Amino acid sequence: MSSRNIKINNEEETAGVRKAATLAREVLMLARDAIKVGVTTDEIDKIVFREAIKRDCYPSPLNYHGYPKSVCTSVNECVCHGIPDKRPLQGSDIINIDVTLYHKGYHGDLNGTWPVDPALHPADAPSSKLIRVARECLDKAIAICGPGVPYGEVGAVIQPHAEANGFGVVKNYTGHGVGKVFHGAPTIFHHKTKKSRGIMEIGHIFTIEPMISASPPPVGCGDLSWPDDWTVTTTDGAYSAAAEETLVITPHGVEILSAEGGPKVLDTREERARRGLLRESEKRQWEEEQAGNAGAQEGREDGKRVKV
Repeated sequence: MSSRNIKINNEEETAGVRKAATLAREVLMLARDAIKVGVTTDEIDKIVFREAIKRDCYPSPLNYHGYPKSVCTSVNECVCHGIPDKRPLQGSDIINIDVTLYHKGYHGDLNGTWPVDPALHPADAPSSKLIRVARECLDKAIAICGPGVPYGEVGAVIQPHAEANGFGVVKNYTGHGVGKVFHGAPTIFHHKTKKSRGIMEIGHIFTIEPMISASPPPVGCGDLSWPDDWTVTTTDGAYSAAAEETLVITPHGVEILSAEGGPKVLDTREERARRGLLRESEKRQWEEEQAGNAGAQEGREDGKRVKV
């Protein structure tokens, strides 16, 4: 897939996705707050549906290719697409909640993973490390996003970090374009692969959502599909964790449209320059800005010395 197959969203379209993503973040936080021992994922599903409707939204997963619920709740070894049910959550569980809302023509998509009883998952517990590393994989990938970056660089950042921590990246499930459609171009691989196509351009909107297995490769890279045609688990029963945000490429980097606390703009030029991912024109502009900032700082220091 070439970059010309990837939609470049204008300001109005970006604003539409930003609003949907912001509302989806609100609902995800309410779902997160409902996590506790004894609560069922069916109850969380009802919260997501109710809060979506309150916000003039439709839960995108509901009836999507026959999916029967409003949210995906993936517990323990479930990698993704877990269907809410009546099993009470246990303190030793971890749970990923994936919320997508459709608001006035646009989808916003994100997810997060949390322990059910934090007291049973101290910071040094394997489950806590897994959740932390999944988020770190996402943040490291976001930090290299910007115009001119090949989409294949996302997996080239995520896979080494996961494997350095003893974990595997589940390979069959990807990030995706999002906006007026729930799933579109580009396909975002979370591992190194020659299948990745396209280059990030201003106005591209997509998700990154690495799914990390507690087992190292090769076992941790596989998955098992259940007969319900939705539920995906690790092959060996190892825990899995994921994290996801909706992103748009900006002139100097990326905006996290679904960020906690509200949309967040990141200037990623320094990290991209360090990795050799800046386009030449952007590199020259950035270097000129850096030189100007250094000169201004030197001038301020000279002024201080004169005053003394």
